[in-house]
Amino acid sequence: MPSIQIASQTLPVANIFCVARNYLAHAAEMGSSIGPEPVVFLKPTGALSYPGQNIVLPAWSSDVHHEAELVVVIGKDGNDIAAADAWDYVAGYALGLDLTARDVQAQAKKSGSPWTLSKGFRGAAVLTDFIAADAISPPGVQFSLTVNGELRQQADMHQMAFDVPTLIAWISSRFGLRRGDLIYTGTPEGVGPIHAGDELRLQLPGLIDQRYTVRAA
Repeated sequence: MPSIQIASQTLPVANIFCVARNYLAHAAEMGSSIGPEPVVFLKPTGALSYPGQNIVLPAWSSDVHHEAELVVVIGKDGNDIAAADAWDYVAGYALGLDLTARDVQAQAKKSGSPWTLSKGFRGAAVLTDFIAADAISPPGVQFSLTVNGELRQQADMHQMAFDVPTLIAWISSRFGLRRGDLIYTGTPEGVGPIHAGDELRLQLPGLIDQRYTVRAA
């Protein structure tokens, strides 16, 4: 089973939950809207890509997009967690990229098929190193993604439609949450294509600063 590390603590990763739309401006740029409840999908653990690994583009897609996100790791099992208690279940945070084969996703939407291939291919769940839960105080957190030195995405967690406690409460009430589960909390506006040779940089000021090189398959 894959795992992640927070300081001296090792957590096994069983589930990767991803929020499809959680920032109004991103929903608008995708021609969509945000409903009354979160829209959540899953990535397989085989999609995980760790710090130090290149981003490898799948040969069967010609339009892979970056989606920068705050990632929450759950520290203990819980079902039907109240939003007021949600912070007690957070073990730490990372930044991540929910890579999306946009051309494959568009075809899936057109045919009414699942998005699994477009979102869950090998290496599609990129992670930075993790920091402990007490290192930041959401929702007052900002993070960014640059591509080849150009700012592409910048997020302020105050802009989330569903904050972290709401996501934990909702996911735990429908699926249950287990120690080591990851939650990709949604991406801000500015998503776009990446290409072989690009250099990506994810930053959470003072805490996370990691770079990735994009390679062809």
